[in-house]
Amino acid sequence: MVTAAYDEFVTFIASGTTPEKMATYRPSVAQQERAYELLNREKQGVLTSAEKSELETYISLEHILRLAKAKAKLLLRDQRKLL
Repeated sequence: MVTAAYDEFVTFIASGTTPEKMATYRPSVAQQERAYELLNREKQGVLTSAEKSELETYISLEHILRLAKAKAKLLLRDQRKLL
């Protein structure tokens, strides 16, 4: 499922990024709010099947973001060692 969150992240990558930008990337406020809304609905036990799928997409994207940020920070650390 392609969500607005994925589209936002892909646009960020496609526009050309650097390790510095990746290390500090944060989803838009709208995407953060939507993720929190879905998490709250899940806690309340009122997620629809479509919302559950959307939440799973957010969770997958969060995992990818954490990996990319960690890699970017390692690259930055290694670059600083060379200076």
